[in-house]
Parts: sequence; structure tokens; C-alpha cells
Amino acid sequence: MNRVHRRALMTAAAAVAAIAAIMPTASAASGPATAGSATAASPKPTVVLVHGGFADGSNWNGVIKRLAKDGYPVVAPANPLRGLPTDAAYISSFLDSIKGPVILAGHSYGGAVITNAAAGHPNVKALVYVAAFVPDKGEQLGVLIQKYPGSEIQAALNEVPFTNADGSTGTDLYLQPDRFHDVFAADLPQSVTGLMAAEQRPFSASSFTDVTTAAAWHTIPSWGIVATADKSIPPALERFEYQRAGSHVVEVKGASHVVMISHPAVVADVIEDAAEHTR
Repeated sequence: MNRVHRRALMTAAAAVAAIAAIMPTASAASGPATAGSATAASPKPTVVLVHGGFADGSNWNGVIKRLAKDGYPVVAPANPLRGLPTDAAYISSFLDSIKGPVILAGHSYGGAVITNAAAGHPNVKALVYVAAFVPDKGEQLGVLIQKYPGSEIQAALNEVPFTNADGSTGTDLYLQPDRFHDVFAADLPQSVTGLMAAEQRPFSASSFTDVTTAAAWHTIPSWGIVATADKSIPPALERFEYQRAGSHVVEVKGASHVVMISHPAVVADVIEDAAEHTR
């Protein structure tokens, strides 16, 4: 190799090294990627789904599947169903374990739980109420449910007394198996609701007399889903509650109380809408 050729190669190598040395500096100087860039999408919030009475986390299966497919971290913790003070405190503690923003959704009685539990949690960016109770501070669910006609839940209850380890007593509420379909999940097949009735988790009757001590919807944006054929919580009550809370409202025509089972895509869409509008 002659001297001229060797000198040309050395010059080219030096130029490449100089460019490589400059590139990291230029990248650092440009700062973090913007929200509009392909690499700058901020992490999606964790969606926490809280079930109500007579139910468990599996009621959210269809919603969880869709949210997970769209990249949302999702958890559906077990609601103890031991009364509003106990349940709200438990869900509040669960929220303490989550880092980053949270979209908190509650179905039915779970709406009352998240209303209390979200207070004092600045990482909860939105509340999503799914055919839910949305009490204000000082209210009781047993009084609230009588505000409008249409609920058939009281007549369908089976009350089962129980004794605690300390000797105190209480009453658990079940739905009568032969009323479960019509009152709770009329838009699902009987084959499905038969299993749900057999596996239902009771909740404490004290939940209807416990007083709401905090109403997070006063400071946290909310979304509300009305199930127009709901026979557990009157649709009129759902509309009243959501209007009072200033919620973004979506109505699902013909949906029973378990709208998240019969219309999971709609519920998932509302949750994602809440997430997008509170980022």
C-alpha cells in the first residue's frame, strides 16, 4: 500500500471517529424525546378494577383482556366486602403499593369503595363508575338506593347471620339463586348466571348503613356508565349520581347491572378514554 493511499485511509478513519464522538453529545443536547415522537410515549397508567357485592375479580375478565391487549397494566384486587370502612381502607392500602398514575374503576358497591379509598391518593388520575354507587360525604347506600324507584335488590336478598371470632355478630347478604339472573344479570345466559349465583361472594349488610367519610369525585375527574336495564341500582340513580359528580357519562342501552360482563368492550373503551384525557 503506497503512502498516499495509507494517508487517505487514516484521514477517513479520523473523520469517522470524530463524528462518533460528536453524536452522543448532540443527542444529549437535544433533551428527552417529546410526547409526539415515536419513542416518547409515557408509560400507561395502571388500571385498578374493584368489584362489588355478590362478585369477585373475575367479573372484570373481559375488560382486563381488552385493556391488557392495549398495553395497560391491570389489577383486580379482591374487595373484602366486610363493610365500607374496612373495604375502603383495604383498597386504599392497595393503592399505596402502586407506583405511577392510576385509573381506578368500581362496579356497583365498588363505586362507593373507590369513592372513599381514592381520597388522599394524588396518583389516582380518574375514577370510572360502572353501574355504580357514587355517594357523597355523609351519605348511606341504603338511603341513596331509595331515592328513585326501580331497584329489585332488596326483595331478592337472602340474609345470613354470622359470628366473628371475637363474638360479635353481623349479617351477610346473598342474592336468592332463583332471582339472581333477573335482578343482577338479565342480559347474560342462564347457564352463566347459574354458576355466578352458586359462586357469589356475600357482602356485609352494614355496607348499606355505613357512612361515606370522603368523596374523591369532588377533586378527581370521573366517568360514569349507565346500564339502562339495571334492576339492582336504578338507572335514574346512576344518572343523578354521575351528573352530581360532573362525570363524563356513557349509557349502554339494554345493559343489565353487570354491564362489564355483557359489554366489556364498551367498559374498556370508557376506561381508556379516562386514561387518555387525564395523562
